[in-house]
Amino acid sequence: MVAVPIGPEMRMAVVGAPAYFAARPRPRPRPRTPQDLTAHNCINIRLPRHGGLYAWEFSKRKRQVRVEGQLVFNSTTLMLNAALAGLGLLYLTEQQVAPHLAEGRLVRVLADWCEPFAGYHLYFTSRRQLTPAFALLVEALRYRG
Repeated sequence: MVAVPIGPEMRMAVVGAPAYFAARPRPRPRPRTPQDLTAHNCINIRLPRHGGLYAWEFSKRKRQVRVEGQLVFNSTTLMLNAALAGLGLLYLTEQQVAPHLAEGRLVRVLADWCEPFAGYHLYFTSRRQLTPAFALLVEALRYRG
């Protein structure tokens, strides 16, 4: 198989609205480790092909955490709206939440646990001679940074 990058590296982000954190009991309203997420209301996503709820993955120390919460969606737009309303913590790509972080509508936690990972790739079987049309498509999609 051949893997051709078609996008930049990506990074996940755990975020919550300031209102969500303000409503948390003291002294530790914000999670400091992924395991702390089990004490929070997290917004889950159901992936039909994945076989259930997605376990949040943290690249630092290769850790997965099965979080719980009152809300489960199959749409990232609905998840984002719920987080903006202060209904729980959210786990999405940095790119998806960046505008809300910049405007202060969301606050990031556990940033040091979310390391960059390889982004999207085009996978295809290796052949000695690609068709001209497919070779042109690969070159058009190739990410050059």
